[in-house]
Amino acid sequence: MNYRDDKSEFIAFVQAGVGEGPVKDEETCINRVTKETEEPFLNERAAFYLEELEKDRALKEAFAKLSTLCNAGGQECAVCPVCKYCNTYIENARKNADAHGFKMADLFCGAGGLSLGFTQMGFVVNLANDIEECCVDTYAHNHPEVPRSHIILGDIHKVVEELDELLADRKVDIVIGGPPCQGFSMANRQRLIDDPRNHLYKVYVEAVGKLRPLFFVMENVKGMLSVAKQVREDFKKIGYSVEYRVLNAKDFGVPQNRERLIYIGNRVGVDNQQIFEEIRRLGDTLPEYRLGDALFGLRELEASRVKNATETGSQASGYKIEKNNTSQTNAYIDYINQGKRMPFVLNHKARYNNDRDIEIFGRMDPGDRSDDPKIADIMPYARRNDIFKDKYFKLENDKICKTITAHMKFDCNMYIHPTQARGLTPREAARVQSFPDDYYFRGAYTKTYMQIGNSVPPLLGRAIASVLKGYIESLSLMG
Repeated sequence: MNYRDDKSEFIAFVQAGVGEGPVKDEETCINRVTKETEEPFLNERAAFYLEELEKDRALKEAFAKLSTLCNAGGQECAVCPVCKYCNTYIENARKNADAHGFKMADLFCGAGGLSLGFTQMGFVVNLANDIEECCVDTYAHNHPEVPRSHIILGDIHKVVEELDELLADRKVDIVIGGPPCQGFSMANRQRLIDDPRNHLYKVYVEAVGKLRPLFFVMENVKGMLSVAKQVREDFKKIGYSVEYRVLNAKDFGVPQNRERLIYIGNRVGVDNQQIFEEIRRLGDTLPEYRLGDALFGLRELEASRVKNATETGSQASGYKIEKNNTSQTNAYIDYINQGKRMPFVLNHKARYNNDRDIEIFGRMDPGDRSDDPKIADIMPYARRNDIFKDKYFKLENDKICKTITAHMKFDCNMYIHPTQARGLTPREAARVQSFPDDYYFRGAYTKTYMQIGNSVPPLLGRAIASVLKGYIESLSLMG
């Protein structure tokens, strides 16, 4: 495995997140970061660090700087910017994981948005799976408390076949996830479970049947309403009562219009309609936020002018990892960050745009779209405005954002910054999705947009988890 990205990220995090101070006991710092563990990945990465220390001056300087926080006289893990790269921290995080926390399996976990909402409410990941390598990489990095042997990269079919072996007697109280479903439409009369394009949905049902959790949560697109009754029947066959509702993330503190169909099922006689009613009531107590709240405090950037240079940054267009030079915050930022202050800014890097697009972005006012007369003379789709009227859209600070989607990996023309002539950065999109600022999206630049766009907003997951946790606690007390 290539650990060069880990090394470059380690150096960048130290440079961005550690202040000036006298160099102390470097050896103790190095020993903690490279401590031998029971996990091959961590040990191999540590061995790479040690090998590179002999020849990479920047890495050596990073450890020297880090020693101001981590030395024989102290160990400030709570403010260490590279704790997720440190074997000692990761080992302690796993040892300190709540042994009594309710256990979950996250299938089709993606970058981990739904999982994050549940872990923020005290749930513990016993198994996670996705077929996208960048998603698994991001998930593992941001959930250091979860052993990598519990996060499976690969085909869900094989995972379900090997569930007993993969779990190794670890229990599962709840299964969560959103299997991709394509073989249906509002007019589709064929049974969903019989459509070969929806084999992933079948596997999800099979997994729930094998794991026998107390509850499950399944997330999907609103269009799946056309077959919702069939879904209810399919789960009933394996012993689960199911209800479903369309929930909008904007009702749960997320500054985004994002409707998703949520199924909740259980095998313990709980009234699922009552669960949804409690989730709705919880949403009524949460504050509402707007796009401007999410973008607050992030520095101004310009669109990149260098084509095909997605992995390099600049002062003008931003970097994947850089120092946070503002202490300003607001209620929304405090909410998603759970009160933590972040010394760095992650994934705040503007993408490349050509001269024409930058000119279009600059002429538009917030709320304008492709058919605005101010851009008629240079609009490339002017003759087809009936089809492409939303091809360009400039967002509005005082309104909730339109739905963040994985299409952003292709371009951000539908997500033009309200006051800057560029598209939203991955960090800005992640803020709109309610990811905390220390959630670092790994992998190729364009794939970070895909990961963010496909995610369940953590705040929506947190709301669902908080209600279900109460039910599971009650069942635990009963016996």
